[in-house]
Amino acid sequence: MDFKAILMGFGFALMWASAFTTTRMIVTAAPPLTALVIRFALSAVVAVALARAMGQSWRLSRAEWRTVIIFGLCQNALYLGLNWIAMQFIEASAAAIIASMMPLLVAFLGWIVYGERLRPIAIAGLIAGVIGVALIMGVRLQHGLSIPGLVLCLLAVVALTVATLAARGAGGSRNMMMIVGLQMAVGALALIGPAAVMEWGRPVEWSAQLVLAFAYTVIAPGIAATWLWFLLVNRIGAVRAATFHFLSPIFGVAIAAALLGERFGISDVIGALIVAAGILMVQLARIPAPDTQSSEAAARSMAGRD
Repeated sequence: MDFKAILMGFGFALMWASAFTTTRMIVTAAPPLTALVIRFALSAVVAVALARAMGQSWRLSRAEWRTVIIFGLCQNALYLGLNWIAMQFIEASAAAIIASMMPLLVAFLGWIVYGERLRPIAIAGLIAGVIGVALIMGVRLQHGLSIPGLVLCLLAVVALTVATLAARGAGGSRNMMMIVGLQMAVGALALIGPAAVMEWGRPVEWSAQLVLAFAYTVIAPGIAATWLWFLLVNRIGAVRAATFHFLSPIFGVAIAAALLGERFGISDVIGALIVAAGILMVQLARIPAPDTQSSEAAARSMAGRD
């Protein structure tokens, strides 16, 4: 992994984690689902325009449309919808910690549902991740953490995990930016009804902070982070790129503390480091050993000569 890839990975993790802080700024001033519909609509327009400029097609395969629907509903409508509602009542750092459990849940459900073998380091990582999250949330519950908000965040990360498992292998599509744009459009369409029913007539407390937070959320986590992620995957592969998720709990807690003044106690520091270590162990366990990669490459080479 070269230095440029490392910088790209850090940049992606930083933007992804920062989204929780800007989301907290938005949902305390505006109806969450309505704001999310607007974000999805704007991001979809930009992403589809970029896709067309890159020569990508509207005509997707059945597998690509499956990815669009699953991610549009599970990741955008359910994961982000539930998260944005929950963050009216729960701190950004707590939401970031819970969301960072996704790689751990993917590994766990991959073992339970698909029978994927877990190496000892991955099992240790899963245990460490659970301990870290339990430490942080246990202390925060004593300080008044909203239980309904916590439950919504947990449901949200489960929805994201299901979307990730169901659409594995979609990263090789030539229409990836078009898929990103269309899944955002699906998310917007799915949330228009709930937003109208639940939030009709709710006021918006306009401020410069709200406008800047919304613009940042659309541009950075919504579009730039997605684009950077695909560049990183193309450069080092999806498994190695996913390793950078271990930075998310650390960045999420630190950014929320710096910009929102949220609690940043010793339990948060220790818990975030334990969760980060658990994620790193799980992701490192998924990277094939060099000998295995060399053997597979040699086998493909021999097959090509035959």
